[in-house]
Amino acid sequence: MINDKENIKQGVGVWLFNPSGQVLMGLRLSKHGFNTWSAPGGKPEKNESLFDTAIRETFEETGIVLKLHTLRFIAITEDFFPDSHYLTAHYRVDNVSSVPRVMEPNKCKEWRWFDLDKLPKNLFVSAKNLLNQKVFGDS
Repeated sequence: MINDKENIKQGVGVWLFNPSGQVLMGLRLSKHGFNTWSAPGGKPEKNESLFDTAIRETFEETGIVLKLHTLRFIAITEDFFPDSHYLTAHYRVDNVSSVPRVMEPNKCKEWRWFDLDKLPKNLFVSAKNLLNQKVFGDS
């Protein structure tokens, strides 16, 4: 029998940018990444595409409704945590003018827009890994 901790899991991160070029980050309260800042995202449900996961998770976490055609694939990160291993697909959405709401107060303390050059230091593992790929320039 394969131990679940040995399986590689899938994740999705959605990088929402407002018209001023700021990115939306939430302060995590869940055990997985507690007290780190992360883009909206999560894990796919059974038979759900990664694009659909991105749309669903963004809405569930922020109340922001996305359309499929606005999602742009950025990169994949390989993310190692003490008890798990993820491959995370990251997507970008530009010109988001909706106001984010904390929809899951047990998982996220707040949502805040940040300039890319002024991101908090305590970033979620997959966010750090993506930024290390320099996909947004020298951020």
